[in-house]
Amino acid sequence: MKMLARALLLAMAGLLCNGLAHAEGGCPAGMYPFQFAPNQPSSCAPIPGNGNQQAPQRPAEVWQDRYGAIAGDDKKGILGLATDMRAEGVAKDTAIMDCNAKGGVACKVKIAFRNACAAFSTGDTQYTVVARPTLEDAISAGIKGCMETGDRNCRTALKVCSTPVRVQ
Repeated sequence: MKMLARALLLAMAGLLCNGLAHAEGGCPAGMYPFQFAPNQPSSCAPIPGNGNQQAPQRPAEVWQDRYGAIAGDDKKGILGLATDMRAEGVAKDTAIMDCNAKGGVACKVKIAFRNACAAFSTGDTQYTVVARPTLEDAISAGIKGCMETGDRNCRTALKVCSTPVRVQ
């Protein structure tokens, strides 16, 4: 009788241990098995408070610079411009070509800028060309620069921006 009781006790312990030994239920580390309802297949869920679980990281933003330029022929009063170019040299060349296409013969780059805005301000006798991070700042600085020369009737004749482009 003692042997039978011992065998039953060992069998029950084996069943209990068997259930404990398979507590992971085939789930990966950091997960535990669960069932939505009896007689349903089990699934795996993250163990609450498990420090190994991290939220997925968003990929870092990637931006590409954009360049612009203003070129001019002072004698003829002709301006050429370029915006949103991928390289400074291309922006300069494009601005000169634009000035030449409008009838300029002695076109020269007045300003080149990256990820910014530029303003060409003129008065009765002189002009000012500036680039700043925002359009408002460029316009304000251009008018201020014109007025500081003592010129009158200062106004913004041209304003343009080249802003970076998000590629990821």
